[in-house]
Amino acid sequence: MQKSLKNSLYLGLAVLSLGAVATVSTTANAASKAKVTSDVTLKTAAENRNVEATGTNALYSKPGTVKGAKQVASKTTMKKMANSKKSAEYFRAYRVAKTNRGTVYYKVVSMDGKYRGYIYGGKDIKAFAGGIKFADTTTTASMPAKTTGYHLANANKNGLWTAPKNTQYKAKSISLYSANKTDTFTVSKAETKTREGSLYYYVTDDNDNSIAGWIYAGKGYNASATTQSLGGLSLTTEDAVATENNSVTVNYLGANGNSVATKTFVTAVKNTKKDAQVGTDKNINNQTLAEFINDATNTPAGYKVSSTDVTAIANAAVYGGTVRVNVYKAATSTIAFYLPSANGVDAGAQLNAADFAKGKPSITSEQAKALTGDTNTNVVANGKTVTDGFFKTLYSKLLTASSDTTVNGTPVTKGQNYYVTYTYSDSKTATANANVKFGSTIKAVFDAQATVANELPTDAGVNNGSTTNY
Repeated sequence: MQKSLKNSLYLGLAVLSLGAVATVSTTANAASKAKVTSDVTLKTAAENRNVEATGTNALYSKPGTVKGAKQVASKTTMKKMANSKKSAEYFRAYRVAKTNRGTVYYKVVSMDGKYRGYIYGGKDIKAFAGGIKFADTTTTASMPAKTTGYHLANANKNGLWTAPKNTQYKAKSISLYSANKTDTFTVSKAETKTREGSLYYYVTDDNDNSIAGWIYAGKGYNASATTQSLGGLSLTTEDAVATENNSVTVNYLGANGNSVATKTFVTAVKNTKKDAQVGTDKNINNQTLAEFINDATNTPAGYKVSSTDVTAIANAAVYGGTVRVNVYKAATSTIAFYLPSANGVDAGAQLNAADFAKGKPSITSEQAKALTGDTNTNVVANGKTVTDGFFKTLYSKLLTASSDTTVNGTPVTKGQNYYVTYTYSDSKTATANANVKFGSTIKAVFDAQATVANELPTDAGVNNGSTTNY
């Protein structure tokens, strides 16, 4: 927003209209006091006249050495403002006066309008000096990875501004009268307030480019986060105000029947009435009540909706009413690989990814989702483990026997090459995980068979999945 200036910047002085220099008269008995020989308006771009106090000089109603000058802010106060963390305590310079002693005074006003007066500015009208110096009130910030598809979260709380508040004198809010709640906005610039460090995005309404301005952006968009802290912005549209005629309260209940959290579904359908069935009515995000209930952003953190028929619950809902949805404390299990144990009950020796010809085998994203469940529920149900069907046959790397040996019952002569085929065992995996609950490690058990050969099968270690994140 601003151009960085050095103190040597020419300030572009110009007189007021009519070309007259405003001269302040003094009386004969004030001969010992300085006289103002010129007092003119600064004409350079306003953003190039943002300054901050240095703390070395006080602020006066007139140039400080002129008769009748009264202190507006003491040197102590100006020093505090010099060290301030508030943008409101920056200043805008808008006039410059020069005295017959060759001293320069700038007339300034604080960004919040609280302080206004003259401050000593050195002896050169071409540079800010003495009690003030140029200030970059904002600094350029990194653009977000996502620049489109934003909505206003709450225009009454965080609206658009012509500049981040108090970084420019008389920065003002922008009318959103013609904007709709469904409008999306695009980010084109990003800046932080130098003193506060708060982040702002410059956004433009995609439906009306005359609606554009700076808005507080919280922590900014984070591509890796599951939830966003975006200040005045949102990635979803703002719902209408909830009333008994247009909303349903969703009460999420834990295992003990106590409420874990509540959310409010607000329909986008017009003229709905209390006690009317919600049915397939949708909210402003194009969700039915059932979809709203199942949405992970509405479900309490760390919980998942149980297998209760959410569709039936939603279809029975009425406006002004409350629906109760059971949720469970959820946790995600990891998978480790094992050989069978000698006793056939526990898992035996653990296998590492390095033991397999092509490393850790992949599974599908849908299979990975099955690893998340109720922390009170066993990963084995009806003799079936959630990992059944995850893995194809796996193979070891091609190995060379260092001595005569027997590998899983197969004799191998010293110097011979061999590999091991690992085959997933449903029954042995179920036995090894009889007491394992979701959130704990699942032991996937593999039977092993050695084969003497000089090369691996062409498909050794191949899996059809898309993720190894488990």
